[in-house]
Amino acid sequence: MYIFSFRKVFIMENEHVMEKRYGLATAIAMVVGIVIGSGVFIKGGKLLAKTGGNLKLGILAILLCGVVCIICSLVFAILSQKYNKVNGLVDYAEVALGSKYAYYMGWFMTTIYTPSLAAILAFFSGLMFCQAAGIRTIDLANGCFSAEAFGVGGGFLIMGFALNALSPKLAGKLQVSMTVIKLIPLVLVGVVGTIIGLSNGSSAAVLDFVNTAEYVPVEGGFFAAVVGFAFSFEGWILATSINSELKDPQKTLPKALIGGSLFVVAIYVLYIFSMSSVGSVSTILSTWPLGQSLTGIAARPIFGPVISKIFEICIVISCLGTMNGLIMANCRSQYSIASRGMGPMASWFADIDKQNDFPIKSALFGMIFAGFWYAWDVVMYWNGQDFMGTTHQLRFFAFEPDEVCIVNLYLMYIPMFIAIMIKCKELGVFKRIVMPILGIACCIFMVVCCYLGWGGMACLGYVCFFLAFMIVGRIFMHPENAIRELE
Repeated sequence: MYIFSFRKVFIMENEHVMEKRYGLATAIAMVVGIVIGSGVFIKGGKLLAKTGGNLKLGILAILLCGVVCIICSLVFAILSQKYNKVNGLVDYAEVALGSKYAYYMGWFMTTIYTPSLAAILAFFSGLMFCQAAGIRTIDLANGCFSAEAFGVGGGFLIMGFALNALSPKLAGKLQVSMTVIKLIPLVLVGVVGTIIGLSNGSSAAVLDFVNTAEYVPVEGGFFAAVVGFAFSFEGWILATSINSELKDPQKTLPKALIGGSLFVVAIYVLYIFSMSSVGSVSTILSTWPLGQSLTGIAARPIFGPVISKIFEICIVISCLGTMNGLIMANCRSQYSIASRGMGPMASWFADIDKQNDFPIKSALFGMIFAGFWYAWDVVMYWNGQDFMGTTHQLRFFAFEPDEVCIVNLYLMYIPMFIAIMIKCKELGVFKRIVMPILGIACCIFMVVCCYLGWGGMACLGYVCFFLAFMIVGRIFMHPENAIRELE
């Protein structure tokens, strides 16, 4: 009661709220824009590598990820019809389990989830840009990837935060345009490649690879493929971060979540299947870990070298669009915590700059953590044998934060879904019982896949990172910090 009364006073004194600036087009573009990005291009090679070249298993992994995404989207769509305040996911956590759980959810999103995903997307953007521009991306003498790729990626990350902080309306418009641009290579290669692959028999040859002597099943590979490709589906929940800025959010957000998710599933299956037009499984597998080259390999015989180069540019824009969507959410994350009178320097971070109607201080906070995770990726994961790199000899650090934190988020959904079944008595049986149970089953499935795919030691290493961040967040959780600021 004390916390509630303080929050009421805090919000009343902080009356300047963000305007209703986004419609259904932007909301759908944010769902599709965040989900469709570098993931399908980078993780497509990993998907087939982990399944040993078994295209049917790869498509099954895509469908399972899509089912998880759609079911969880439906559960949150139900919630979105009931509640909306500042930041969707944090609001739902608060309604379901109280302000403390909402704070931990918001702190996780602010310090781990969105900044680590934005960081890895910035790196992929730099990697793809260098490849399209003819700049070296591999430096095997000094590490896994070149300094040029790291530098360009870091520049993209900084520019993304600057754009969102200084011109949020322009960032929203760019999100729509980049969503359209990123669909060009996916749709064209997906449709034309599928037709050609089915007509000339190359798709049949790839599908029959499992019956040849070269096919070797990968132990635990299917589960690793599910976790890895989950990255390609992730981000839909971040569309809830702009629900207070949506026009008619109770109708707009459910349509965006469900429609966007179904569209993504169809595009991904079509695109991955179209890669079979290459006709050679060994060629497909050779593109991992630089899976983005697979699109060019598949497109060059169909469209020629000039169009293939244009597709590479579209892929760069695609990746930047995904990064922009993540940064859009990350810029608002600390604001969503501070607006509740919780976290460090709550009144300071809850301030909205009146010049551009945007929480610039919250954006700076998010950029700091994005920089941390970018540095972690560069030093600990991608930079070769001098540090950690792709050798993964020390399994405790051998996790990709962009993949494991996604499963972490699904794990945090489970208590929220249980709370729906307990508290939302006004809902019908299907919405109150059936959908949350299906959502819980999907979340448990993702956790099991993570453990079987990455191994216990890597999962333990990530858990230690997670607990360390949560302990730091616990120090700043209580609203007394903000009370002293207001006094």
